[in-house]
Amino acid sequence: MNKIALREQLTAFLHEDIGFGDISSGLIDQRETSFATVTAKMDGVFCGMDVVLELAQLQRLVVESCLPDGSNVSVGDELFTLRGKTRTLLETERVLLNLVQHLSGIATMTRRCVERLDDPTITVSDTRKTTPGLRMLEKQAVRAGGGKNHRLRLDDAVMIKDNHITALGGIANAVARARTLAGHTTPVEVEVETVDQLHEAIAANADIIMFDNRTPEEVKVWRALVPGHIKTEVSGGITVETIASYRGTGIDVISIGQLTHSVTALDCSLNLIGGIKHAVTRNDASAIR
Repeated sequence: MNKIALREQLTAFLHEDIGFGDISSGLIDQRETSFATVTAKMDGVFCGMDVVLELAQLQRLVVESCLPDGSNVSVGDELFTLRGKTRTLLETERVLLNLVQHLSGIATMTRRCVERLDDPTITVSDTRKTTPGLRMLEKQAVRAGGGKNHRLRLDDAVMIKDNHITALGGIANAVARARTLAGHTTPVEVEVETVDQLHEAIAANADIIMFDNRTPEEVKVWRALVPGHIKTEVSGGITVETIASYRGTGIDVISIGQLTHSVTALDCSLNLIGGIKHAVTRNDASAIR
């Protein structure tokens, strides 16, 4: 996690939400301090510790407790607790919850995919189908859920897809040009859609071959054709509902866009300790003041 980049992003998010000042929180005495807890309203996997710590530092809040990324949580579990000026807690609430809920939703989806696949020989990976501006955080959430990251950016690796193959006149020429222009530390991946393309990619000695939109049965057959020194990946249309069918196919990596582009946020709630909502969330009527 690039903490410098994270702090810049969080500062921009606070500017976007607070504007010239939080009018509602401005009604509260500026000397008042409070404790606030954030609790889960759904079962899932928590992610967002870096966000909590950096936002707290930016807003001069104290983090009393915080679960580590990757923690399994159930409804009612306390995710983290903050202390500070009441005004500041409330003006920070929405940016904080938006990010934590979104990242925890990604971590939860990733964990479900890993568990349903139930094959430690296959890596579950994300894609570049991320929210603009949030890629660093979303990729971190995938790792928190037990997955691994594909390319972070276009300059991480060469990935020759269908349009590159068309523009460069074939796989052989595309890989040859990549070897000429890219450094020795830059891997070359080729996406293939037919058996003929698979043989071309093998002949070109690609580092990684991606099978695009292939069934588990096709993956088994194609994987058997690939030499052991070439890594294999399958992608396209694989979801948490279908991933288990790829168990035992011999593939090295399954990359899934669903991990980041269509997840459900993990609902959670921030409540000042002693308030009515805090007592209800914690199922503790005696805490109502």
